[in-house]
Amino acid sequence: MNKNKLKSTIMDSMVLTGIGLAGFYWVCESFMYFFLAPEANFFQHVLGPDIFQTWTRLLVLCLFVIFGSHVQYTVNKRRAADDALRDSEEKYRTILENIEEGYFETDLEGNLTFFSDPFCKILGYPRSQLLGMNTRKYTTPATAEKIIRKTARLKKTGRPENVTDYDIIRKNGTNVALELSLSLLNDQNGQPMGYRGMLRDVSDRKRTEDEKHKLENQLQQAQKMESIGTLAGGIAHDFNNILMGIQGNASLMLLKIDSDHPNYEKVKNVEKYVQNGTELTKQLLGFARRGKYLIKATDLNEIIDKSSALFARTRKEIQVHTDLSDELWTVEVDRGQIEQVLLNLYVNAWQAMSEGGSLYLITKNAILDGNYIKAYKVEPGKYVKFTVSDTGEGIDKETQKRIFEPFFTTKEMGRGTGLGLASVYGIIKSHGGYINVYSEKDRGTTFTIFLPASGKEVAKEKGAATAMIKGSGNVLLIDDEEMVVDVGRELLQELGYSVMPALSGREAIDIFRTNQGKIDLIIMDMIMPGMGGGETFDRLRKIDPEIKVLLSSGYSIDGQATKILQRGCNGFIQKPFKLNQLAEKIQKIMENR
Repeated sequence: MNKNKLKSTIMDSMVLTGIGLAGFYWVCESFMYFFLAPEANFFQHVLGPDIFQTWTRLLVLCLFVIFGSHVQYTVNKRRAADDALRDSEEKYRTILENIEEGYFETDLEGNLTFFSDPFCKILGYPRSQLLGMNTRKYTTPATAEKIIRKTARLKKTGRPENVTDYDIIRKNGTNVALELSLSLLNDQNGQPMGYRGMLRDVSDRKRTEDEKHKLENQLQQAQKMESIGTLAGGIAHDFNNILMGIQGNASLMLLKIDSDHPNYEKVKNVEKYVQNGTELTKQLLGFARRGKYLIKATDLNEIIDKSSALFARTRKEIQVHTDLSDELWTVEVDRGQIEQVLLNLYVNAWQAMSEGGSLYLITKNAILDGNYIKAYKVEPGKYVKFTVSDTGEGIDKETQKRIFEPFFTTKEMGRGTGLGLASVYGIIKSHGGYINVYSEKDRGTTFTIFLPASGKEVAKEKGAATAMIKGSGNVLLIDDEEMVVDVGRELLQELGYSVMPALSGREAIDIFRTNQGKIDLIIMDMIMPGMGGGETFDRLRKIDPEIKVLLSSGYSIDGQATKILQRGCNGFIQKPFKLNQLAEKIQKIMENR
């Protein structure tokens, strides 16, 4: 290797090249003089016959050295330039072939004149087919029109153009979303001769952005529903307090009149209207995720079987198809609330199939990971999946965004309250699950529900006593609504109890301290200004850990009520309640004294 390097150094020496040429000239001149003057001696042949000839040869020698050196310099310079150009071309070709973006050049008509291997890979065409192909051949019509406008502006201004939605059709027919950076290609005179561009495959990025956008929308929707639910829950709570006053007075009136009294039926109608109002507030509380009343381990298939059979008998134009898993996990739910969910979904499907159709009910077990459920504010783990699909008219995208909002309905006035699907949403969320809707116009709708699975066995149903039972003792009645206190006092007195009313938690604590040992039962509202039900309960229990407490609320047995019950509260009763319901609750608590 060192010999070759030395040889190359000698050959590339400009001075030695000139000396070599000059020496060659000197030898030739000596031979010529040898033939012209053979009688001359050796030194004359070599140096010349006289001093003039000698200096002439030396001058020519110098000229040859200078000329040879210049020639060698020029050759070396051109060789170095060629090597640099070749290295540069190889360097940039390597760069173009190793980046993910596809580089290409076209003429002014858009015909491909040069392109990199990644460009072929992105388009899915072999190199032989792409050479000379017009770019419009592999772009969508909309993209082709867009590129015509972009190139016209580029040719006019000379400023590079970016195309964020550059959609192409690959050789196999699939559409791919790309990004294009386009610039002008000029000739030596600065005149436009074509275009050069870089293609980037952004389909994966777009899918990620779409998924992110979808998750953000779901999160915003969940937050909006949370806010609306809080408002709906407050309305339902206040409305239940009003219904409590009406129901209590109706119960007291019925105790004072016989069935043949002219106003007896009117009072009974009042009770019916209160019951209708109660059903409305139940739906509101369901939407507000405060709709759980009695939670038990339940076989969801059994509820679906019974409810769908009843629905099929009443709506014979609808064909009901079931595919229920034999190994379905149990779920801990309020059976009545889940039946309400199913009924609302059945009715919604029926209304979407005015001329008849098919309803598909499917259950299966599912295990959901954190990535799948992160937008729904639920825990990963085992779930029971339940889908309700119809073949109806479908729901447009704008309606889908609002479909779970309370009081939103697409039905004409008087045909719907707009609470059906709102309560479905709230009930499912209150059970730790979530619901999705997918629909296309004229292609039906599918609701998918996920409920947390339970490892418990199915609980058996127990019958409930309905007879009114009177008793005796002192009751501390706590409620911030005077109307509820007034009617509650009369109801308790009718049942045989003495009542000490309190309109706040602080007042109740003062009364309890004053009458400690004399009070047998406390009936306490949960939501009160100042000192709430939870704090009041804790302070009462500090005074007397054995005191019996019945929690009463316009909300259902969920959230705060459940926490108070877990701390030792003896029972719960939902407003508005009838006299016999109150009697039963009190009897159940008092009999354990």
